[in-house]
Amino acid sequence: MSYKTIDASSKDEVLNGRIVACCMQEHHEPETAAMWEVYTATDVEAAYASALAAENPDPGGDEGVVTDGMILANVQEFFNTTPPLLPET
Repeated sequence: MSYKTIDASSKDEVLNGRIVACCMQEHHEPETAAMWEVYTATDVEAAYASALAAENPDPGGDEGVVTDGMILANVQEFFNTTPPLLPET
């Protein structure tokens, strides 16, 4: 796992948009911690690193690199294992 790759993916606007869309579709407000759950996931980081090494110009937007399934699985993992920051009213 590379901090450089994680940093690069966290600055990828298209990937960020895809994560936000996933959170919203799953009926969750996008949280910074959820975003980082995706960036630091082993499968996402490895795929992103591979795409960078292959000089892919849009690794975060290329659904063959970071798949919707990868994003969804990591977002669900976050929200299923992390208690909400505020209690529901």
